Amino acid sequence: MPRPDRRDFLRTTALAGSAALLADPISLVRAALAAETSTSLSIARWSEATLSTADLTTMATRLTEAAIESMGGMTRFVSKGDVVWIKPNIGWNRRPELAANTNPDVVGTLVRLCREAGAKTVKVGDHSCHPAKQAYRTSGIAAAAEAAGGQVVYLDKRRYVDTKLHGQRLDTWPVYAEIMEADLVINVPVVKHHGLTGASVAMKNYMGVIGGQRNAWHQNMSPCLADITRFMKPQITVIDAVRVLTAHGPQGGDPGDVQLRGVVAAGTDIVALDAFGVSLLGHEPQEVETIKAAADRGLGTLDFQSLAPVESTLS
Repeated sequence: MPRPDRRDFLRTTALAGSAALLADPISLVRAALAAETSTSLSIARWSEATLSTADLTTMATRLTEAAIESMGGMTRFVSKGDVVWIKPNIGWNRRPELAANTNPDVVGTLVRLCREAGAKTVKVGDHSCHPAKQAYRTSGIAAAAEAAGGQVVYLDKRRYVDTKLHGQRLDTWPVYAEIMEADLVINVPVVKHHGLTGASVAMKNYMGVIGGQRNAWHQNMSPCLADITRFMKPQITVIDAVRVLTAHGPQGGDPGDVQLRGVVAAGTDIVALDAFGVSLLGHEPQEVETIKAAADRGLGTLDFQSLAPVESTLS
């Protein structure tokens, strides 16, 4: 079986996209406006005064909308006719209130925003640890994605393709073909504790795009995550911290380990988003080895404040 490189997919779709822009003046205007948008990190927070009494569906929806709007809107990233893959964490057969998986209302809102921006197809899927049909259903993500017009995909083990990652640690590894073929991949992790790495945010969430013996990464997690992140070339990442799991991650199960934080952040620097995410768990970013290793590789900055994030407070 051939070993594709994600750059080949992106190169082909970029050529097609250029032709589409010439044929679509509205898309051309949107592209010009996007080029002027300098925001690389946006943080939407719910007011602490009403945090405990807010409707959580409304909160998650409005926070996600605000985070994307501050980035210049979804049309900055999605063009008419695009195929988008939204990659939440759907690893575990856990209810939304246990914060082991991405908040379903965050996912559903992103699906809707992509569709409104002109995406032809919005696929939602993850390489689950628990049986996928159970995890997709119990997490609420399948229902939320479908209600918003998304296509729920249960990853087929026959569709992983040995792929050249050109990494420092990983040369070749199986990656899911449909994810590589998408015009845009939106990484949408939940912020949570992880027993191995200390924290799991966006780069760790990329383990859901790979197949093979994933536990083989556990002895060399930092370079492996840096390699897959470099390969995926993230364009936009959205982190869910509506609820955060503070202990017994990654799968949790105890409501006492969950904190309501009321935060959604979006950005183009995945390392900065990971740094911001672990700060919500009380960690110093430079003390989390997976994030530090990625920053040392030049994949982003540990100092998320240096990006002058656009912050908004909702209530």
